[in-house]
Amino acid sequence: MPTVVTTIKALNRMIPEFLNEFKDELEKFKLESIKINAIPISDNESLTITQSKFSGKPYLPITGEYPKDKLGNPMILLAQINFKEVPQLENYPTDGILQFFVSATEWYDMSDYKILFHKTIENEYQTDFSFLTEKLYEESPVYCEHKLTFKKNVEYGGYQDFRFDMDFNGESYYEFQERLTREQKAEMDDILDGIGHKIGGYAYFTQSDARDYNEKQRDDILLLQIDTDEEIMFGDSGVGNLFINPKSLREKDFDKAWFHWDCC
Repeated sequence: MPTVVTTIKALNRMIPEFLNEFKDELEKFKLESIKINAIPISDNESLTITQSKFSGKPYLPITGEYPKDKLGNPMILLAQINFKEVPQLENYPTDGILQFFVSATEWYDMSDYKILFHKTIENEYQTDFSFLTEKLYEESPVYCEHKLTFKKNVEYGGYQDFRFDMDFNGESYYEFQERLTREQKAEMDDILDGIGHKIGGYAYFTQSDARDYNEKQRDDILLLQIDTDEEIMFGDSGVGNLFINPKSLREKDFDKAWFHWDCC
């Protein structure tokens, strides 16, 4: 069973001393998130069907139909989150399995994907995935199966997230950082850059926030973020995001969630 990690330190991340003059304003942006540590599995390691993972074989009830893309080909699993393994985050599920599938060959156009949510986990499930050949994974942005661990986190903003509209004495995030030491930049990035694999919190983009260009999506929040890693890459060092409206999230209506990715 994967490890669920929560620590007092994670729940009480401190604003660095050199940012003390901005502390009150930063506190207004504070959000909890779940940081995901993704570890490629070894050759002699296997994950259970119901376990949280990036890539690999999905949980599907016996009566469930395996997702297919627009061409009728089997999709591939990019992410499976079993919320029983995840520290509790307000309005996010506390149980059930969330899955994110994409077309094996057309995932990059951001229209051929499927998001499933299994509210209950049945004792009997599908085990024959012999139709998922190695060829299907040749273009996957997730290069191999990963086991996941989770840790509650605190963020004070995300400089690529359009909701973070704060300046620093009239200077932008980048302008302010030009006067900082390398260590200070790292400390500031740690609470404000929005990067990494995670559930909730502030989203990261290599270009710009996709929600900022669509009035209907401006209230949507981050459901899941999969970032570039040693064995994961969307395009050229890109990042993949799932977004959802807060009302749909509370109602566990994941049909309304949507996928976006960009790269350098």
